[in-house]
Amino acid sequence: MACQAWAVDGYGTPPAIYLLYLAKLAAYVGIWVGFCALPVGEQGGSEPGWRFLFTETAFKKAVVWSLVFESLGLGCGSGPLTGRYVPPVAAPLHFARPGTLKLPLVPGLPVLGRSRRGWLDVVLYLAHLGVALRTLAAPEVTPAHVLPSVVLLVLLGLSDKTVFLAARTEHFGAVGVCLLFPDWLAGAVSVSLAIWIWAAVSKVNRHFPAVICVMVSNSAILRWGRLRRALYRDYPHDLRPSRLAHGMAHVGCGLEFLFPLLLLAGSGGPLTTAGLVLMLCFHLFITSNVPMAVPIEWNVLVVYSGFFLFGLHPHVSPWDVTSPALAAFLVFALLLVPLVGNLWPHRVSFLLSMRYYAGNWAWSVWLFDRNAVNKLDAIPKASALPESQLARFYDPDTITTTLSKVPAFRAMHLHGRALQDLLPLAVGDIEDRVYVDGEIIAGLVLGYNFGDGHLHDHRLLARVQEICGFESGELRHIQVESQPLFRPHLRWQIRDAKDGLLENGSVSVDELVERQPWAVPTGS
Repeated sequence: MACQAWAVDGYGTPPAIYLLYLAKLAAYVGIWVGFCALPVGEQGGSEPGWRFLFTETAFKKAVVWSLVFESLGLGCGSGPLTGRYVPPVAAPLHFARPGTLKLPLVPGLPVLGRSRRGWLDVVLYLAHLGVALRTLAAPEVTPAHVLPSVVLLVLLGLSDKTVFLAARTEHFGAVGVCLLFPDWLAGAVSVSLAIWIWAAVSKVNRHFPAVICVMVSNSAILRWGRLRRALYRDYPHDLRPSRLAHGMAHVGCGLEFLFPLLLLAGSGGPLTTAGLVLMLCFHLFITSNVPMAVPIEWNVLVVYSGFFLFGLHPHVSPWDVTSPALAAFLVFALLLVPLVGNLWPHRVSFLLSMRYYAGNWAWSVWLFDRNAVNKLDAIPKASALPESQLARFYDPDTITTTLSKVPAFRAMHLHGRALQDLLPLAVGDIEDRVYVDGEIIAGLVLGYNFGDGHLHDHRLLARVQEICGFESGELRHIQVESQPLFRPHLRWQIRDAKDGLLENGSVSVDELVERQPWAVPTGS
């Protein structure tokens, strides 16, 4: 019933919530405009009218401000659409609080490799914010301003990969490195092109049509019941994607390949204009649908970057990078890391792999014994489980209905249909368990989640077990990895928090395509 309800009503978010997201977007843009309007030197506010917003200083400040905005948890993964009700933003309440859980890049590394946040970790985070704010208040953004931010991002990445990913370092950090070099414009162009092209590559799969269904069914704008029902083969009986959904997926994927190639080849002529128009339409469609991960501000920055880099500087190309050090960095960050992440997704975050909203993510489900779930209270955190958060607003029946949409969201995506086989292998009776999606767990105990299943995989399970001490059978963990490029299966593992790995195997993507989201579990 929850899946059928999602098909026509999405998450069922009250319309007023979307106004809050619009207000947040207005604040994001307004504060950036304020920083750009500060007294400046050669560029910036000295330009007449609104032209100062398209100077080099304004672009650099847009990148730095976005870095701060995301590091504060105000952008991607914020608010009720990501399971955060009270408080709607938790990242700084974790990142600036000693004793909270963290995921160091190298566990055991001296000083920075601990699993609990210490004062040094807090100081690094606050210094990261302070240095960036100093840059925003400066008349111009110079390499001397940006270098401390780059260094601090590296240290934060060693200390806690959660903060590193929350800052959207694969984008803003990469552009920040470019700003250290004279040929930074060519580097920034390379970053934008890589983001679009790798994102398009990641959508060449069998998962993406289901993404279209889930996203449009939850759209704040496209609320026509006939359109939503048409996305499915035979609503309400068959919720596999229809030909319309497949067609929309193919068009979207094709556009994401096409417009960066037009921008690359345009040099300011009609091809550039066509590329910019298609780019704008593509990102407007995404933003207007308000995806559950709410990357709204990020999409606005991408559009602004497109017009600044390709509209105002159409003759700059990636081949204009002349600094050997910058060229080496770009090859590593924009070619090698995404390639490894697509071929061996268990090794690289989907963000660093630039596999954005392709429906092909690592994910997990945590299954607690009802009498043991309160052991999570031993972990320092800024919020309670969603059921307790929603109790401030709704009656028990409404809470149950609302939370049923979370497993429905998972099952409506292609990868979530593996649960039909994995749940019976993990537990005897699901009714005896508290089912919590790994995204919710990461949001609670790490302060941040944005669709990256590596933040709530077996490594987080081990950290949680160290503190909570679950007994055998009290917590079962299902973990499913992304589909590797050119390989037609998803690898899975089932663990007990105390006893470790119980079972592992793979499931065929071709088989999942034929399933309904709610099919009877086979236990095969």
